[in-house]
Parts: sequence; C-alpha cells; structure tokens
Amino acid sequence: MTDKQFTLAQATATLPLVRHIVGDIMTEYRRWQELVREFEVVAASSRAEMPDPRAEQLQRQAQSLATDIESFVAELAALGVQFKGYDLGLVDFPSELDGRAVLLCWRFGEPSIGFYHDADAGYAGRQPIPSAALSR
Repeated sequence: MTDKQFTLAQATATLPLVRHIVGDIMTEYRRWQELVREFEVVAASSRAEMPDPRAEQLQRQAQSLATDIESFVAELAALGVQFKGYDLGLVDFPSELDGRAVLLCWRFGEPSIGFYHDADAGYAGRQPIPSAALSR
C-alpha cells in the first residue's frame, strides 16, 4: 500500500478510473457469489462415490473470479485508494482537511466525492465535505 495523499481535485480526477475498477469489482463479486452458491448446491448433492463433475468446474471458475477481484483491488491500492466494501463499493482516498488526516469517502453510484470521515470513524461517520474545502 502507498502513503499517497489526495487533494479533493486529485481524487476527483482519479474518480473515473476508480469508478470503472469498482464497477468491475462489484460485477465480478456478484458473479463470484452466484458461483459459490451454485457450487454449494452441487457439492451438497454430490456423493463421494459419484462426484458431480460440475462441482470441480464451478470451484475453478469461482477461484478464477476471486483472483480477478483481488487484482482489481490491488489496482486500486496501487493508485493509493483504499477499497472498503464489496456490497456498497466503498472507496476511501487518504487526504487532509484543516490540517488533520481524513479519508475522502466515495460510494459506487455517487456522482462525485462529497463526503469524508476520520480514519477511525468509518462509513457511519461520513460527513459532507465543507463547501470551503470544495472550492480549493
């Protein structure tokens, strides 16, 4: 992981790429969940003396998707962005606001970066970025 810090302008400039990567993560994560559920059903109905060949195939597909997802998350980390949630597509950009370390917080589907939180506050502690900071 990098110690990169983003200004709001830098985070905003990075957002189109981040949005694309997070969209890929969320799409592949849903596919992975479906494959795992299907694998569990097939594996549960399979017997040791007559294994279902679909179980092995589903397991390989799920592992391949998991590897793809990990590479997308690593791509975000290489940008200096912290990926925080598969279900909501949460992303944090390390930043500074009024001289203190904060995380600019974006959720997949939001049109822009409009929130921040302290590092220990998490998503529940999201607050709107003050308008004075938005104009910097």
